[in-house]
Amino acid sequence: MDHEAPYLRIAAEIRGRIARGDLKPGDRVPSTRQITQRWGVAMATATKVIAVLRDEGVVDARPGAGTVVRSPAQPSAPEPSAAAPAPAPIKPAPRTHDLSRERIVRAAIAIADAEGLATLSMRRVATDLDVATMSLYRHVPGKDELVELMADAAFAEQRLPATRPASWRASIHTAAHLAWSIFRRHPWAAEVLSLTRPQLLSNLLNYAEWVLSTLRELGLSTDDMMHTHLTLFGHIRGTALSLQSEVQAERDTGMTNEEWLDQDDSGMAAVIASGEFPTLIYITEHEFDFDLDRVFDFGLQRLLDGIEAKFGAGPSTDDPAAR
Repeated sequence: MDHEAPYLRIAAEIRGRIARGDLKPGDRVPSTRQITQRWGVAMATATKVIAVLRDEGVVDARPGAGTVVRSPAQPSAPEPSAAAPAPAPIKPAPRTHDLSRERIVRAAIAIADAEGLATLSMRRVATDLDVATMSLYRHVPGKDELVELMADAAFAEQRLPATRPASWRASIHTAAHLAWSIFRRHPWAAEVLSLTRPQLLSNLLNYAEWVLSTLRELGLSTDDMMHTHLTLFGHIRGTALSLQSEVQAERDTGMTNEEWLDQDDSGMAAVIASGEFPTLIYITEHEFDFDLDRVFDFGLQRLLDGIEAKFGAGPSTDDPAAR
């Protein structure tokens, strides 16, 4: 009876595909989600599979592409003769002397950007940094704290202007698009931030202060300020949650949203043939162009219209985005 751990067996199968040339250098290996679906294992097991292959030097994480087969760095060394066995390679000592919280956070962000939060672990970060896992805990208490530090660092990458625009609408538009651009670069960040249990992260607090100060100057009550702020942020974060799912879908299918829609024509043809959804058929015939950036901005502008209508804020004359 085979008692080999499932993650080792799956890793061996993928390694075999690479050895046979079915997966070539630069090709994407099955994602964690694909592994769970194909082999019927839990996400934690799938994560171990990728970690084993990475530890062996078989695969690499590549931003924007996921986990791919590593290209050989140099030709294989000739086989040692029996008379003169090659000495065992000396593994360099882990580089812990230059380890810092900032370096750990940067490495963790690179992993999450490339593969999503599901693959992130303290062990994985340590592997990428070539240090012992326990050495990370001298700088970061644990994974939960690391993820929060990652979100704070993401919001530090792009600063709000030193001076807020004179127009309330331009001010909120500026803050909202800044948050959206951060989620665009780091889709996983939307999963980290909570609407109901907000994290007190310095760079996120700067964003909240900017929006709330703008609303306060409109003369809104505390309740109206907070409800408006939470509604705006809920729209930004809610729309951004689709970014990560789309990134994962592209990794799993190898197709963009447009390519997936194009290959799914048979399904839409069946919907049209049924005649049961006349308005959906009408929209399909008029070729609605789905674009998440446009969806985000359309919703934002309608929310700003609603603030103006509800609280009597005057029209913004210096806001090019108002329409």
